[in-house]
Amino acid sequence: MLTAIRNNGLILAVFACLSTGLVALTYALTASRIQVQEDAQLMSVLNQVIPPTAHDNDLHKACVLVTQPWLTNQPPFHAYVAKKQGKPNGLAIETVAPDGYNGAIKLIAGIDNQGVITGVRVLAHHETPGLGDRIDLRITDWILGFTGKQVTPENESNWQVRKDGGGFDQFTGATITPRAVVKAVKKITQFVDQNREAIYRQPYQCQGESR
Repeated sequence: MLTAIRNNGLILAVFACLSTGLVALTYALTASRIQVQEDAQLMSVLNQVIPPTAHDNDLHKACVLVTQPWLTNQPPFHAYVAKKQGKPNGLAIETVAPDGYNGAIKLIAGIDNQGVITGVRVLAHHETPGLGDRIDLRITDWILGFTGKQVTPENESNWQVRKDGGGFDQFTGATITPRAVVKAVKKITQFVDQNREAIYRQPYQCQGESR
């Protein structure tokens, strides 16, 4: 009886080792391919918010970590510095609209050295299909309305949805979502305007970080 138990235990141990080894081998064989796919996806998004003609550096590697003081209990966000002939020419920075209808909305915004927004994209959200999800470029082109705009003391009041007296369209039956996105884009644009040089001076430090 004891011999049979020992034999069964040995067989189980061998299978466990083989399974673990197979998982490790699979990861080793696919890790580099997964990284290439992730880098390609990241570059696709970065090229949507920072025009490829605006930089000649390897944008996804020119990454720093930035803390946004108004977003408490959040880890540092990634910012990607665009350079042209060795000089910073703008950046793409991640942020979060914490007050979406169904939770936080993760965004990335491109902003040039004059404070002009070169593009905004939604990276992740949980908004209601058919209502709040219209912030997603796959659904409508609403998010393109930020391109070319900047925040100035003269136009701050315009950075609201029309229902609140501003210049951005809201969605029928869904005002909370676009209101949250407009507010977040305004905040991150002002933050970059106030901290641009400090961000540019930071050493690159995102390699190996999860995105």
